[in-house]
Amino acid sequence: MKKNIPLFLLLLVSFVSFGQSKKDKVLFTIEGEPTYVSEFSRVYKKNLDIIDKKDQKEIEEYFDLFLEYKLKLKEAEQLKLDEKDSYKKELAGYRKQLSRNYLTDEQATEKLVREAYERLQKEVKASHILIKVSQDASPEDTLKAYNAIMKIRDTIVTHGVSFSQMAVEQSDDPSAMGNKSMKGNLGNLGYFSAFRMVYPFESAAYNTKVGEVSMPVRTQFGYHIIKTEDIRDNAGEITVAHILLLDKKEGENKEDPAQKIQDIYSQIQSGADFGTLAKRFSDDRSSGVNNGQLPRFGRGRLSSKDFEEVAFSLKEPNEISKPFQSEFGWHIVKLISKHSMRSFEEEKPNLERKIKNDKRASVINSSILKKIRKLYTIEENDKAVKNDFYALADDTFFSKNWQKPTDEAFLNKTLLQIKDTKITYDEFATYLLKNRARVMTQNPAAKEFINRSYKEFVNGKLLAFYESDLENINEEFAAIYGEYRDGLLLFDLMETEIWEKAKIDTIGLETFFNANKENYKWNKRVEGVIASCSKESAAQKVQQLLKVGKSLDEIKEAINKEGNVNVIFSPGVFEDGHRNLPENFKFSTGVSDIYKDGTTDFTIIKVNEILPASYKEMSEIKGKVISDYQVYLEKEWIKRLKEKYEIDINKRTYKKLKKLVK
Repeated sequence: MKKNIPLFLLLLVSFVSFGQSKKDKVLFTIEGEPTYVSEFSRVYKKNLDIIDKKDQKEIEEYFDLFLEYKLKLKEAEQLKLDEKDSYKKELAGYRKQLSRNYLTDEQATEKLVREAYERLQKEVKASHILIKVSQDASPEDTLKAYNAIMKIRDTIVTHGVSFSQMAVEQSDDPSAMGNKSMKGNLGNLGYFSAFRMVYPFESAAYNTKVGEVSMPVRTQFGYHIIKTEDIRDNAGEITVAHILLLDKKEGENKEDPAQKIQDIYSQIQSGADFGTLAKRFSDDRSSGVNNGQLPRFGRGRLSSKDFEEVAFSLKEPNEISKPFQSEFGWHIVKLISKHSMRSFEEEKPNLERKIKNDKRASVINSSILKKIRKLYTIEENDKAVKNDFYALADDTFFSKNWQKPTDEAFLNKTLLQIKDTKITYDEFATYLLKNRARVMTQNPAAKEFINRSYKEFVNGKLLAFYESDLENINEEFAAIYGEYRDGLLLFDLMETEIWEKAKIDTIGLETFFNANKENYKWNKRVEGVIASCSKESAAQKVQQLLKVGKSLDEIKEAINKEGNVNVIFSPGVFEDGHRNLPENFKFSTGVSDIYKDGTTDFTIIKVNEILPASYKEMSEIKGKVISDYQVYLEKEWIKRLKEKYEIDINKRTYKKLKKLVK
């Protein structure tokens, strides 16, 4: 499981030493191990760059934190936390993920990114006809499939037979004809944009003129011909606000969200402010505090298709949807604004990520492989395929009975050498044995399968060697990897020495809580019910009915008539400063005055009881107490580390450093 390393740890490890220059001074030593001025300077400057000015500390504070960080690393090494299997596994996983960013070619990537961006400006509507053929089919079978698709194309282009008719009659895509449970699409795939189809198919669709039929296109599925039906502008992005009521969980004691969302909608229809209601009632607190507004998004960006469809159906700013249900709960959506497509520079990082997970990556791989071949000395025994491995492809090659050779002289032959690293026949034979399983049912041609497997195998070995060598050839990679390596080590140390101890030390936690009770107090609170009205006349009636002791159900029945929801009640205990209490709320029992906020928000509070300021119970704030206890334990632990290890600070160098950075 990937750990979320706290920000303060990453800030402290955001440097890696690549060797100090002769002029670099020792800032301090721990047990004789030196730490240099350049190391501290890098982390100090980086903190200044990424932290708001108001949150920045004095250099003395940064130095103390840096020294503590070095002490923690020393302790982690002493405890041999870097030798734990879990640590090694986590670090290896991160390295693999990070290295993907460096297994690329910038020029090839830039070209693909620009192409994708241009395509994203449009949505293309296309139909296709497929003739299936395996990637490892024999030349004879491949030619047969190609001739078949060309014959279909000729029937359409030359003889005028409709594309949809040929799709139903000839396409190997079953969706064209359909079945009893699904109506056929006649080959029509509808509108799509970049990244929705495999790359060769997408390219053919975009490069074919509207109304024309492409030449055959080869994908992993077979041969396609594509008719581009239409091209339209992309719908772009929108900004919306929403009110969300989460679905009621089984056994949960709360109001029915389906009914409450209708009540809220009725208030909006009666003129209540959407943003005010979002702040008060939306269960999406991250957007609720911002009047319900969500970050802008485009088609296909959200995890809820239902939400997206409703949002994009809104035509004009300020248009509000009816309540609807998604997989998350009940929503009301308000359109704030529509946006044209993002600029190239804004969209570029997102496109780069998508390209690395797309068939386009093969274009980049081809480019980087050329560079790898120039970077290293490579000796390749490519004749081995025809001379030795074709002979292995007997009648049992694609059956479960086939086994790789056992002759050690054969298996120990060198197939490929990268610098001093040798790759043997044995490794390729094992690769073939494993890869056969995924193509057995496809009945591929053996020689074509071996040829393709050989290319994949060699390319994989070249990329793997390059990846394993990144620390030596790429300084940026070495720096980022080093940051995470130390951050992960500190995370494990803190978890072992502080965080877990604070959770399980119940006696120590209780003692700490009792000694610091003044830090855990409730402000003055009220127990009662808050009434929210969208009209002043309704608020006045609610106030009167509350004063004469009517129940909430009786008041709803009297006020909410003819489908109009004029009052919403929120019972509970509310602390001074709670978001639902008016800013100038006066604490007194009974029914309050009417508090106005604009022209569509009127609030009355019926206070049953005033709860004075009091000490909180441990059960109410255990998480907060544990967090504070962890801070206390860490301070005490740092004191012990400073006593445990010999620290020698170069005071003259430190003094000069402070003058330089201030």
